[in-house]
Amino acid sequence: MSTPGYGPQPDARPVPPSVDAVVVGAGLSGMYLLHRFREMKLSAIVFEVGSDVGGTWYWNRYPGARVDVESLAYSYSFSEELEQEYEWQERYPDQQEILRYAQHVADRFDLRSDIFLDTRVQAATYDEHGKTWLVRTERGDTVTARFLVMATGCLSASKLPEIPGLDRFGGAAYHTARWPHEGVDFTGMRVGIIGTGSSGVQAIPAIAGQAADLTVFQRTPAYSLPAHNRRLRPDEIADMKANYRAFRKAQRESRFGVPAETPTKSALEVTDEERDAVFEQAWEEGNLGGLLNTYADVLVVREANDTVKRFVHGKIRQIVKDPQTAADLCPEYPFGTKRPCMDTNYYETYNRENVHLVNLRRTPIMEITEKGVRTSDKEYTFDAIVYATGFDAMTGALTNIDIRGRGGVSLKEAWSAGPRTYLGISSVGFPNMFTIIGPGSPSVLSNMIVSIEQHVDWVADAIEYLGRQGLTAIEPTQEAQDAWVDHVNLVASLTLFPTGDSWYLGANVPGKPRVFMPYVGGVGEYRKKCDEVAVRGYEGFTLSA
Repeated sequence: MSTPGYGPQPDARPVPPSVDAVVVGAGLSGMYLLHRFREMKLSAIVFEVGSDVGGTWYWNRYPGARVDVESLAYSYSFSEELEQEYEWQERYPDQQEILRYAQHVADRFDLRSDIFLDTRVQAATYDEHGKTWLVRTERGDTVTARFLVMATGCLSASKLPEIPGLDRFGGAAYHTARWPHEGVDFTGMRVGIIGTGSSGVQAIPAIAGQAADLTVFQRTPAYSLPAHNRRLRPDEIADMKANYRAFRKAQRESRFGVPAETPTKSALEVTDEERDAVFEQAWEEGNLGGLLNTYADVLVVREANDTVKRFVHGKIRQIVKDPQTAADLCPEYPFGTKRPCMDTNYYETYNRENVHLVNLRRTPIMEITEKGVRTSDKEYTFDAIVYATGFDAMTGALTNIDIRGRGGVSLKEAWSAGPRTYLGISSVGFPNMFTIIGPGSPSVLSNMIVSIEQHVDWVADAIEYLGRQGLTAIEPTQEAQDAWVDHVNLVASLTLFPTGDSWYLGANVPGKPRVFMPYVGGVGEYRKKCDEVAVRGYEGFTLSA
């Protein structure tokens, strides 16, 4: 499958032989890390495989790509000047607007001089004697660093579906996470799209507006909510800028990184009429956490969750005219156990005459052919195929690099039964290596930028603490890591999250261990735990000189 527009242009600058810290990834995590390390007077460089900064917002250029958290909340809080000077245009900005923001941050804080673009990290090996990391890139660079920080992102290792014949198709093929920079014009084309997760839900309406004919292949339907996106009004921008400090505090203490009142009522203790009115209001607000924040037991009690499920099913049947298509679009798993999508006219798109839905539960795909897609029922002929098949989430970008800690043990081996971390920040056997928004932290269950800043600040503070104490290495104890993994699993087991066949569990990757990876205890509670660990002299970590 070709991905035009991604030819590497290796950075001609020499890589320094030794630095205090190597950061892998120049997305929103990596850029803030570099800024913090500079403030600490540490020498640091960033390796980035893309040709520009932005991380996921550099790669995911598919039609309709936009964030599902409001722009005024999905932004850095570390600089009050940045908050006041930057002007967001839309309530839910698209990929281009967010990439412009990332580029603006890189330029405003002069970060580019220490970022090496078009450079893929191939391996990182810990030297137990020198207590340093040796990092190697695919272009042959080697650099020694005291600290290694993996800012590779949770949704960056894209994956193709496990379908025979992927290389056989004679037309154009694209993956949503590796979209050509020059864009794709589907005008007049017969297009097939495989996958109806977040990428598919956003891309399908946009492609349907261009293509002569669009066939959607769906294995598992998504819950999707209308974004009601629009341009921001000057008065709401001014109001947010005037109250940013209080808003940021509320973000950090909230459940999902987005301020919201904590519900206290059960969905089962109110009348159907009252409950539906609350759901209707949340639906119209166009907010990702709206329906999840309506009642206290939505993510805990199946019967309570069923009330939300029935409400959304009713909305789908109300919008989609064809009864069979509407039924096929109604998910059967509990609402919220997979990240709900935010859309613009997703369900309405299925009322178009040029859009067709194929339910792969009834007629699974057998193979990709030279002409298109063959299911158990028939062969579909296409000019182009779009794979909206997601990622090897949370761990793929880490285990795809040959990272070897003490004793030469690889991270892939250490995580062979599922990822094991302490606080989602570091792992036993890998001293002075940190993961930003890693498995075992709120991560993908939060407003990512809130969690990113919390992790970066915690890591930077820990490194500062080592310096003040004359110490050189930090690594979690086995006991602390085991206890944290058990805690993460316990909290998840008290909810409905593990009942959804989601990428939170690695269910979309054949052979991947079924482990619930994010921490569901909430952004605010997680922050308290991390702060307690730090205040107690980094309790649960072994610090050495």
